[in-house]
Amino acid sequence: MKLEQCPVDLRDYLIPVPTEGLNYHCLKCGVTALPDRLYYTCPACGGLLLLEDDRVDRFKEHSGEFWRRLFDYRRLLNKQPLRGIFTFYEFLIPLLDLTDIVYLGEGHTPLVAAPSCLMEVVGLNFFIKHDGQNPSASFKDRGMAAALSYLKYLRRTRGLTEVLAICASTGDTSAAAALYVAALGEGVKSAVLLPQGKVTLPQMGQSLGAGARVFELPGVFDDCMKVVEYLSERFEVALLNSKNPWRVLGQESYAFELAQEFDYELDDLVLMVPVGNAGNLTAILSGLLKLYRYGIIEYLPKVGAVQSEHADPVFCYYDQKIDPVYRPVTVRPSVAQAAMIGDPVSFPRVVKMVADYRRLAGEDHFFVVQVKEDDIMENMILANRSGLTVCTQGGETLAGLRAAMKLGLVSSSERAVVDSTAHALKFAEFQNAYFEGALIEGYGITTNPVLVNRPLALDLVGVSLPRSGETQNPADRAVYVAAAAEAIAKVLGLTPGRSV
Repeated sequence: MKLEQCPVDLRDYLIPVPTEGLNYHCLKCGVTALPDRLYYTCPACGGLLLLEDDRVDRFKEHSGEFWRRLFDYRRLLNKQPLRGIFTFYEFLIPLLDLTDIVYLGEGHTPLVAAPSCLMEVVGLNFFIKHDGQNPSASFKDRGMAAALSYLKYLRRTRGLTEVLAICASTGDTSAAAALYVAALGEGVKSAVLLPQGKVTLPQMGQSLGAGARVFELPGVFDDCMKVVEYLSERFEVALLNSKNPWRVLGQESYAFELAQEFDYELDDLVLMVPVGNAGNLTAILSGLLKLYRYGIIEYLPKVGAVQSEHADPVFCYYDQKIDPVYRPVTVRPSVAQAAMIGDPVSFPRVVKMVADYRRLAGEDHFFVVQVKEDDIMENMILANRSGLTVCTQGGETLAGLRAAMKLGLVSSSERAVVDSTAHALKFAEFQNAYFEGALIEGYGITTNPVLVNRPLALDLVGVSLPRSGETQNPADRAVYVAAAAEAIAKVLGLTPGRSV
């Protein structure tokens, strides 16, 4: 759609102009700081930071109806910087010039209704949000688009020439970071730290293919994160983990998109979110609170956080009903590898956001459930066999939805959204190992033989078989084709006759 085709009262707002007002806020001491440099922690006390727009009057001078119309028409514009997460520019980083925005096709990922056969099994109407259909095949691109757009802004406003961006990762963050850094071109390089042997080959290949310097470290993600934090405190690097508040800000777009996709009517909705480093959970809660405070939505949906029993620090905290105490956990191997984090850096943000959310929506509107590794694999395969391509984190979240229903936290009269955070192909090796019964003992998974699916070989005795690089003679080929076809028909139980 062209600008002149849009309603007259929106035209002056559809192409946004930079404004001030977005500042760092420390969760620990309350200090604010200007966004003229990249902070990871409070410069005064070392506490964790949130980015908040202090000019709330700017949002309240327009009605919720105005914002809804603005976002809906802006999505129709043929203006590339505003095609992705920055459709919601005013609620993300309104200090950016449009030339600062790094857009690789992220955002507006498919929201797909589950087939009726799967809804019957699960027991309610639900949808899958396929965030694995972002450019690097995971939800991390939302945050990277924001963080790298801000970094591009800093390069322009501060004249930075050489920048090294660095992150620790379980695989998805590193793939996204390497891709978006590569898009910035000359002057910015990336390095990623991965736990040795705990990142899938496709994820490793993504980082290497985008040109990042890849370091494999002994230990788990939490160990890599400590090394990255040490580097960021002592060297001039740009940290790209969710400790970076610009990352969290970009991931709020998930909440904005869902509101738009449901026509801003979220009163009977439940959002199920897998939890790793807790940045995504923080962002979704924060985004929903913004929508509610400025009248864009009238009701806050329920939010359910999901963790495997092998990596469950957030569950353990909220499972303590009175005076909870946070304690990191020692993780065990999990097929939901992206969520295998025992000490999430964004946990202080979660505590604040959950308190605000429960105060405005009610105690029952936020909950955490724990699931077993068996349930993760079985629900992933169940979804995939129903026509929905989900990753192991998607399997974890679907398992969490079913657990929440058994616990009475979600009812069959509600609607739910299951967050599949990455593309299934990134984690296909877990499915293959499950079918082969080859998952290592530490996962604690017992293969369900009903779900096993393996390739079949044909026993073609007495038939001349084709060989690679050689051409069969016509007679041998005719015998081979007939024998193979008849053998397949026998296995499949086909009835002779004409094709359907």
